[in-house]
Amino acid sequence: MEVTFLFVLGFVVAGIGVIPPGLLNMSAAKISVTEGHHRSVIFSTGVCVVVLFQTLSAVLFSRYLSEHSELISVLKLVAGVIFALLSIYYFFIIKPQQAEVESVLLQSKSSYFFNGMLMSSINLLPIPYQAYMVLTFSSLDWFHFQPYENGLYIAGATMGTFTILYIYIFFFDALKHLRIFSARNMNYIIGFVSGAIALFTFYSSFMS
Repeated sequence: MEVTFLFVLGFVVAGIGVIPPGLLNMSAAKISVTEGHHRSVIFSTGVCVVVLFQTLSAVLFSRYLSEHSELISVLKLVAGVIFALLSIYYFFIIKPQQAEVESVLLQSKSSYFFNGMLMSSINLLPIPYQAYMVLTFSSLDWFHFQPYENGLYIAGATMGTFTILYIYIFFFDALKHLRIFSARNMNYIIGFVSGAIALFTFYSSFMS
């Protein structure tokens, strides 16, 4: 049961991070539309190779923080402020713009795998995002940084990322017409999730 739980935990956390339309999933959809599904899957594989190492870095960083408890309370407050600002930004500041697959351009078509790795490497947000989530799971006694736990969580995160990219690849034409995928609704969803994380962070900080 624990094995399944840790894998699913990593799968869900990473999947949530990739759901909002962005450079990676829209690029995968672009390649699928213009070059075919096979090449977009190769691109997504390159993305996920980098995600694997990003998640590993996040887990190792979280372990370091867990061993230096004097830093955790400060970092939690900083993270809470960041997520609160993100929530305000997505709810009240950012102007909704329709994300269109045609606007995503790849500079080179020689290697879709390495293009995926390059674009994923530019996107550094998964590292602090995963580090915060792993640290939270550790505080809830769900995660203990055992080697097999690290491997299961990282494998789940990698598969979760690939699954969402796969959905974009094969179902983009259908998904892009859903109201929930409108720019405004996605902004509200991101704002709501960021606000919920901020509230949970502040609550756990002041109650600990």
